[in-house]
Amino acid sequence: MKRIILTGGGSAGHVTPNIALIPKLQELGYDIQYIGSYQGIEKDLIEPFGIPYHGISSGKLRRYFSVQNFTDPFRVLKGLGQAHKLIHDLKPDVIFSKGGFVSVPVVLAGKHNHVPVIIHESDMTPGLANKLAIPGASKVCCNFPETLQHLPKEKAVLTGSPIRQELLSGNKLAALDFCGFTADKPVILVIGGSLGAVAVNNAVRSALPKLLENFQVIHLCGKGKMDESLMDTKGYRQFEYIKDELRDLFALADIVISRAGANAICELLALRKPNLLIPLSANASRGDQILNARSFERQGFSIVLEEEETNDETLLTAVHDLYEHRDTYIQAMRNSAMQDSIDTIVRLIEETGR
Repeated sequence: MKRIILTGGGSAGHVTPNIALIPKLQELGYDIQYIGSYQGIEKDLIEPFGIPYHGISSGKLRRYFSVQNFTDPFRVLKGLGQAHKLIHDLKPDVIFSKGGFVSVPVVLAGKHNHVPVIIHESDMTPGLANKLAIPGASKVCCNFPETLQHLPKEKAVLTGSPIRQELLSGNKLAALDFCGFTADKPVILVIGGSLGAVAVNNAVRSALPKLLENFQVIHLCGKGKMDESLMDTKGYRQFEYIKDELRDLFALADIVISRAGANAICELLALRKPNLLIPLSANASRGDQILNARSFERQGFSIVLEEEETNDETLLTAVHDLYEHRDTYIQAMRNSAMQDSIDTIVRLIEETGR
């Protein structure tokens, strides 16, 4: 039986693409093992799948001053030793890494043990963890055509991001019933990310009276971000977080307003949902969401509105423009080369594994 080690953690975005690969790998008869941190989010996300989970010590390499910068290198070294032992004992045929700092010692230990490693980089430019890991990789998958120039030519493969296949099987009628909506008005789905987005939430709520003249609105606003004064507003439903019903809400949505995290926008591409992207500002990040959003805009998949320019007026203008030209965006997404990401990546795994 072929054995693969999946690794990645620190955020859901470093885990969900791994989860998307699991059914296909199981179908092909792989014995799947997972290496993550002791108590990271990856542990909670992976355990329901019944896959053996191996925790290792993990630090973080920060670009800013922190007292932990003095202790984390020792955690990383400890994790490297633990990863080396696990790989020596498990003897995998191949390793697939989705990134995050816990993946760095796994990739390095894989190279030391002569195990082929495939890395997936979600963002336009590689993050620090993947920059450290790329020299140890056989292949590097990416989501954006522009990323190819930042990667070693002989390793780079444009694949797109694997998404959970259950998202493609939503039930529109179930979502109508769940939200208490009518079928005679189009629906906007607003996704602020797992923690919500204050700027997006504020703009949507400020524009809500005008939006509700022409649309119904589903608002995933983030934990603790509900507005109690809007609970009984007709045509508007807000949720802190949605899990099982998300696929149905996607099926119901005519257009989507979203942040521009790589995995989130790749889901919109796969679902062919016309979208308005409001990327996290450069002041609050390394600017990767802005680059992601602009790439999707250039490819004709999205309208982009910078956070600093987002208000009720600009939001309304963008929403109406997006809805009016939605068929153009859908056609551009249909023509995208970044389709069948799971099959493309699994084929690489099959070809690269020893």
